[in-house]
Amino acid sequence: MTGGAAVTGESWLVVGAAGMLGQDVVAAAGAAGHRVSGTGRDTLDVTDAAAVRAAVDGHDVVVNCAAWTAVDDAEAREAEAFAVNATGAAHLARAAAAAGARLVHVSTDYVFDGAATRPYAEDAPVAPRSAYGRTKVAGEWAVRAEAPETLVVRTAWLYGAGGRCFPRTIARAAAERDRLSVVDDQTGQPTWTADLADLIVRLVAARVPGGVYHGTSEGAVTWHGFAREVVTAAGLETPVDPTTSAAYRLPAPRPAYSVLGHDRLRAVGVEPIGDWAERWRAAAPVVLG
Repeated sequence: MTGGAAVTGESWLVVGAAGMLGQDVVAAAGAAGHRVSGTGRDTLDVTDAAAVRAAVDGHDVVVNCAAWTAVDDAEAREAEAFAVNATGAAHLARAAAAAGARLVHVSTDYVFDGAATRPYAEDAPVAPRSAYGRTKVAGEWAVRAEAPETLVVRTAWLYGAGGRCFPRTIARAAAERDRLSVVDDQTGQPTWTADLADLIVRLVAARVPGGVYHGTSEGAVTWHGFAREVVTAAGLETPVDPTTSAAYRLPAPRPAYSVLGHDRLRAVGVEPIGDWAERWRAAAPVVLG
């Protein structure tokens, strides 16, 4: 499914290994034959440059799944979010470059303004509308400046078995309530963390050039449409009504359109993740338990 020969037996460090994505990256890299270690917030402070250097030393591949992802909190605490998403990312890139390790840095659709009407290309101009988005743009710039061969993998609408996520929240709410109301004016690509982890492993194995890649499922759906699929997968019949983003007063604006294109993956011979609906059918038994 990828170009190039598989590379196995490398030493991988997954930063943010306790998170929903980090757990799946640890599992996918281990299944591919790599030696994997992981750190969490309790064992590595990414804002501590010396600690980061010590943690990275001796590894061949470093995957940065650590991030400040509290989108609304970032509006009032941007400096704290910047410390993790930009300064911490820069420390990891500098340490990886010094150790001769390949860095994979996970980024986000929030780097875009959400005003597009067709999938964002990897080289589309960034225009974040939130503090979180600004800190993630800064992180992208930092890692590419410090380590040009870094793989920046943007993703969106993640869900998985290892943490809180939209499908699990919706399934629980549908079991407890007579009716749900979900926004129908935000469009994106629900993406299973296990699929993204597999893509990261395949990108590294294919020895692709450094730069930006998009790690989302193909196709597109609104949150409302996805919620209806979740309710069905949960074996429930709870009605799901459409509503608008204006019905929810949140500190940070959400992108109305978060659909990312995958042309660069195909250009380097790496197969993108499949259609979101097909992948959700495969993921539902695992995610919903």
